[in-house]
Amino acid sequence: MTTETPITYAPTAYTAAARESARFWDRIADRYSRKPVPDEAVYQRKLAITRDYLSPDMDVLEIGCGTGSTAIAHAPHVRHVRGVDVSPRMVEIATAKARAAGVANVSFEAASLEQISADKNDRDAVLALSLLHLIDDWQGAVAKIASMLKPGGLFVSNTGCLADRMAWFKLVVPIGRLVGLMPLIRVFSQRDLERCLVANGFDIEYRWRPDDGTAVFIVARKRAA
Repeated sequence: MTTETPITYAPTAYTAAARESARFWDRIADRYSRKPVPDEAVYQRKLAITRDYLSPDMDVLEIGCGTGSTAIAHAPHVRHVRGVDVSPRMVEIATAKARAAGVANVSFEAASLEQISADKNDRDAVLALSLLHLIDDWQGAVAKIASMLKPGGLFVSNTGCLADRMAWFKLVVPIGRLVGLMPLIRVFSQRDLERCLVANGFDIEYRWRPDDGTAVFIVARKRAA
């Protein structure tokens, strides 16, 4: 007989919004970890593009690391990857995957964006993949990420910009959240996102949006002071 791994619920220090998010992702974490990547070719291209910007001396922070696949994939190319996710169960799975893969220069922890220190401006790169549209104050998140990075630091994001092709989705989200089928999702456009990046001191160096998708992959660099 098998026993399900118990879920450790989010720290009490989380905000109410973070606790709600943690409960949702904890609940689906095991199922999520077993799902294949929707488009393996697109995923591999994004990994390859990101690696072109990485170097062995970099310390990388991935916010919303999920079950750790991307952090583990990038770890051999940098000094260290710190993966952070609001879901403790996601972090448990990520930690187990890194251990099984024998990857020693990656670490995972359960924390919300609000709990991550932003006062040193010393990070080489921050990744936020499939994340910004899941944050209530996504503009504030971009500003905080900018404050984390050193001048010249990289911000790599993959963001669902639903307003461009699925503006109606904002009518569906409240119902989906009410019945527990959806997390919080913010609906905004690629233009909104790019304007926010530029306003927070980033120069966009690369952008890619597959023809059949809503997600926009962007590599931005923090301008020198």
